[in-house]
Amino acid sequence: MQFESFATFNIAIVVLALGRWLNRKVAFLREFNIPEPVTSGLLVCILLALIHSINGMEISFNLLSRDFLLLYFFASIGLNADIKTLLAGGWPLLILIASTVAFMFLQNLTGVGMATLLGLNPLVGLLGGSVSLLGGHGTAIAWAPRFAEAHGISNALEIAIACATFGLVLASLMGGPIARILILGKKLKPAQPMNGEVGRNSGSEQDEVTYFTLLRTLFWLNLSLGLGELLHEALQAVGSNLPLFVCTLFAAIFLTNTVPRLLPIRCLAPPRSLDIVSDIALGIFLTMSLMSLQLWTIASLAGPILAILAAQFVLTFLFALFVVFKVMGADYEAAVICAGFGGSSLGATPTAMANMSAVVQRYGPAHKAFIVVPLVSGFFVDISNAVVIQRFLNWFG
Repeated sequence: MQFESFATFNIAIVVLALGRWLNRKVAFLREFNIPEPVTSGLLVCILLALIHSINGMEISFNLLSRDFLLLYFFASIGLNADIKTLLAGGWPLLILIASTVAFMFLQNLTGVGMATLLGLNPLVGLLGGSVSLLGGHGTAIAWAPRFAEAHGISNALEIAIACATFGLVLASLMGGPIARILILGKKLKPAQPMNGEVGRNSGSEQDEVTYFTLLRTLFWLNLSLGLGELLHEALQAVGSNLPLFVCTLFAAIFLTNTVPRLLPIRCLAPPRSLDIVSDIALGIFLTMSLMSLQLWTIASLAGPILAILAAQFVLTFLFALFVVFKVMGADYEAAVICAGFGGSSLGATPTAMANMSAVVQRYGPAHKAFIVVPLVSGFFVDISNAVVIQRFLNWFG
């Protein structure tokens, strides 16, 4: 049984609403910051796996609209990447970027090494590396088709999603303990006393959302998609195989940093309207991807996947404790950054922010941490990760 694209889109809306309801009702899901699409999407795919195990029926979904939403999400990241904002992080930002890129190589080498030791295709370990962990669900789903089509790993999507999901849980469990070990063990204190903030200023008031601001946002997103398609075709003509979503990201970055300087436009997409479209795109995109997983295709890999993730957890914990903490200044701010690094290196930007928020609510504000960590995990990771993943595919593909 297969649901067509229109039906799949509307089913995903219902499933996403279910995830929101469950997260409100179940304290465990809230405390560990499990995203709503993950909550209900996994529930649906587990239900479909049970149906398959009982009577052999396979229920599938047409995911044509999902791929379009992926491009919208990465275009929204690019439209948010104003060069002035990126430069605000200064040297701490550059240091954390360099540390994160170095960690990408270590994370991928760990995954590839573990997969090789377990007698698996090394690229399975790459799926259990920065593709799914540093990259999160979005990057995992975006790259999985490349592994399936070009490298013969037919269940690449299921492997990548399983790693990304378990990584999210591990990331939620890691941040607090790392910060606690550093803050209490080294008797660290914030530079400023607690003043009611959660680590950073609330920011300036954003524009009101209207039908026209939404239309304006859609226009620039669509223009980013069009320019990204042209860039993708141009790169293909010269032999490059950079994914379309990365080309779309670059196109959006180019537009947001050139058009306002050439035309009397303050910003291309009003922040709140862009956030709404981005949240819708990511929410439905993740929900579609998770609810369509065929878990029975990776049953035989459950043990190896857990072994790879265990090794990644140990690597991330030690790297944050002994490398990130020292290079970021070995002070209270660095301890909070370590909590965020643990969240983003195995999970996603929201996990990193949740980890840091929990720490500063207890110990005090950390303004630098709330500037550099979101910039690195929410923007620079996507660009550098694409380059690193492609490099490893060239080496082991």
